[in-house]
Amino acid sequence: MKSTIADGIHYFGPSGFPLAIRRVQTDPKHSPSHPHDLTEIEHSHDFHELAIVTRGRAMHMLEGMEFPVSAGDVFLLQGRQRHYFSKREDLDLINIMYGPKRIVLPDSELRRMPGYCAMFMLEPTYRRQHRFASRLHLKPVPLARVERLVEEMEHECDSDIPGREVALRAKLLQLMVFLSRAYMDSDTTQAQALLRVGNVIGALENDISKNWKLTELLDIAHMSSSTLMRIFRKATGQTPIEYLVRLRIQKSTELLRNTDFSITEIALQVGFNDSNYFTRQFRNSLGESPRSFRLKKSRQHGGKHSYATY
Repeated sequence: MKSTIADGIHYFGPSGFPLAIRRVQTDPKHSPSHPHDLTEIEHSHDFHELAIVTRGRAMHMLEGMEFPVSAGDVFLLQGRQRHYFSKREDLDLINIMYGPKRIVLPDSELRRMPGYCAMFMLEPTYRRQHRFASRLHLKPVPLARVERLVEEMEHECDSDIPGREVALRAKLLQLMVFLSRAYMDSDTTQAQALLRVGNVIGALENDISKNWKLTELLDIAHMSSSTLMRIFRKATGQTPIEYLVRLRIQKSTELLRNTDFSITEIALQVGFNDSNYFTRQFRNSLGESPRSFRLKKSRQHGGKHSYATY
């Protein structure tokens, strides 16, 4: 089967806000539910798609593997993942399509929730290995709550009221928080394994300046060192310590741009006990020193601030 690309411009418009909602309903002829409906055609996206099954069942073909889906299943499709649905039986879907980079989500705050880490970061990566058993499955009452939230989002999508984009972003975040909390209640072995790693990511995000030791992270994860390292690296591309260093560098760039703290003070605030080590890690990550970064940002803003350097 030849795969096609679902282009965001067909759903968001040429300059539209990067969030759209499309419903898919299955009739006896499997008629398209909307323009550019690719439900039964293998495709991938140049955006993220949050799929919510509200009724019926089907087989979901994902990256060459087949998984059954049914009402209550909720899962994220990240960008270039090839998929389509087959053998639809009264299947109704809600697809929430969004561009995560263009919509400017507060990623660092979201990652403080273990359920978000598990559902939105880890589960898509481990879906094949877990044979979809780590997906989120909502019971009727929380599923009804999700449908009400989606209806509110659809109302905003269809409106021209000032503040539409702000309201849509807020409602998407509300939905993500609700689903992340719901994932915390998942009871499958596979989901619990992802949540334990999510707890580690959340702990690092919540206290980046702490002098974390591997033994502490292993206690949080309730895993062996080799298992945590394998799962963590597969999900993030980094070890836990490399991930922590990246968080510290990200925070330091905010402080360099927005405060008068010296570079030594910033190093201490984000968890580096040695300013020279901080400078080396900063240069390795961003290709320049903290001082150079600060001066460049100051010039870009008209040199309005006079910063201490050491």
